[in-house]
Amino acid sequence: MKRALLLAAIDPTIGGVLIFGDRGTGKSTAVRALAALLPPMRAVVGDPYHRAPQPGLRGQKTHLVPVPVVDLPLGATEDRVVGALDLEKALVSGEKAFQPGLLARAHRGFLYIDEANLLEDHLVDVLLDVAASGENVVEREGLSIRHPARFVLVGSGNPEEGELRPQLLDRFGLSVEVATPADLPTRIAVVKRRDAYDRDAHGFAAQWRAADAALGRKLIAARKRLTLVETSDAALGRVAELCLHLGTDGLRGELTLMRAARAFAALEGDMAIGDSHIRSVAPVALRHRLRRNPLDEAGSTVRIERALAEVFGP
Repeated sequence: MKRALLLAAIDPTIGGVLIFGDRGTGKSTAVRALAALLPPMRAVVGDPYHRAPQPGLRGQKTHLVPVPVVDLPLGATEDRVVGALDLEKALVSGEKAFQPGLLARAHRGFLYIDEANLLEDHLVDVLLDVAASGENVVEREGLSIRHPARFVLVGSGNPEEGELRPQLLDRFGLSVEVATPADLPTRIAVVKRRDAYDRDAHGFAAQWRAADAALGRKLIAARKRLTLVETSDAALGRVAELCLHLGTDGLRGELTLMRAARAFAALEGDMAIGDSHIRSVAPVALRHRLRRNPLDEAGSTVRIERALAEVFGP
């Protein structure tokens, strides 16, 4: 889960992360902790969409702002998500003004949907449109607004509470499954750390500040290295061969697997995609893209591991 979040932060074109697992396994905690690792971004002062400054344009005032990690609550209304008429301005001054929603706040950052599988259908449709176009278009109450809304989509949920709509599932680049730890030492360590945080949050943060800073520097270095990582025809051939072997629909699987492998190579400090990078990220990039095979009762992860062994060797 942590690796998938880091890869999505290194290369946003991967398409975000879907995290399925039991309650209380740290899904939300991991997503919200990601913001602390990200370097601040430069934005135009006063811009409600914190757009990046335009190169060569004089007179722009800019400042550094934190990368947004915006929560989309389960009961959010469509107005709150896409934005709506600013009623206060309309009533006080009679002025028609747009009040940006959560999609505007998430631009250039992360939009986190907890319980993504319980999201209402009309909001799923909105997210699909915006995720495809990178823009939010609002036509209502006499308003006609178009603003940028490019973000990394991160969703979490409990599979026991229902499945995700296939159209939205396909929009997530990576998919991971988290389970409750089954070994005693890990369970004890988690409980001790949580208890330490509840007793002294500031002291706990100070204890891990150096490790967080080191990981943040590694992430920044990987971002800079990403464009230099070589993607050879041989590596692309391996990616395509694996997807062909698994029978994934369309070419989104190949694109995502290639980008994830490249981001992982950058994270590891390597300058070219190798078999080890592809093998490491293949399960999270392809798990949710496999067709169901009624004749094969094995789970998607097992099927991918079998395909990896056949394509790459044991």
